Amino acid sequence: MQSLIAAASFFVLLHLLVSGTRLRNVLVGVVGQGAYMGAFSLASVAGLVWLGMAYGAARHAGWNAAYWDITPATRHVQLGLQVLAMLLIVPGLTTPNPTSVAQEGSLSKANAIQGMLRITRHPFLWGVAIWAAGHLVVNGDRASILLFGSILVLALFGTVSIDAKRKRALGDTWTAFAAQTSNLPFGAILTGRQSLKIGEIGWWRIALALVIYAALLFGHPYIAGVRALP
Repeated sequence: MQSLIAAASFFVLLHLLVSGTRLRNVLVGVVGQGAYMGAFSLASVAGLVWLGMAYGAARHAGWNAAYWDITPATRHVQLGLQVLAMLLIVPGLTTPNPTSVAQEGSLSKANAIQGMLRITRHPFLWGVAIWAAGHLVVNGDRASILLFGSILVLALFGTVSIDAKRKRALGDTWTAFAAQTSNLPFGAILTGRQSLKIGEIGWWRIALALVIYAALLFGHPYIAGVRALP
C-alpha cells in the first residue's frame, strides 16, 4: 500500500504543486524553459510508470479489500461513461486549445473559440475525470480507489490550476477568453455565452474517438486483464 500511496501522491503533487503554481516560474527562471519542460516530462512519465507498477503489484495484495463490486447495472453505466470520456479526450487532444502545453498562441486567432472549446475549455481533463470516475463505479477495491481516485482529483483540480496559471501569464487576454467559455462542460452553452456546433468539432475527431473506444473495449482483457464487456 505504501508504494501505491507514494506513487499517487508524487504524481498528483508533481502536477498541482509544481506545474500549477508559481514554483514553476521559479524553476524556469533557474534552469530555462527547455530544461524545465524536459525534466518535468521525464518526471511525469516516471511517475506514471511508477503508479502503474505499484497498482499492478497492489491488485492482488492481501490488504486490497473491496468495498463494492461490479454489477450488471454499474457495468452499463461504466460503458456509457467511457464513450463520453473518449468523446472528450480524443477531440480535446486534437483541437487547438490555449489551455494545452505551448498552445497559448491560439488565443490570438480570430476563431479561437470553436468546436470543443464551446463545450469546455478543458475537454481532455474532463474526459480523464469521467474516465476515472467510470472506473471507480465498477472497481471498489482499495488499490483502484487510490489509483482512479488520485487521477480523478488531479484532473478536476488540474482544470482550476491551469486556469490560474494562464491568468497569471496572459492577464486580460485570458480573462476575456475565460468569460466566453466555461470550465464545467456545457456551462457556457447553458448560460447562453456559446452555442453547440457539433460540426465544428470535426466528424473525423468524433469517428476517431469511437474507433479508439471500440479498440479499448475489445482490447481491455489484454490491456488490463479483465473483460469490459458482459
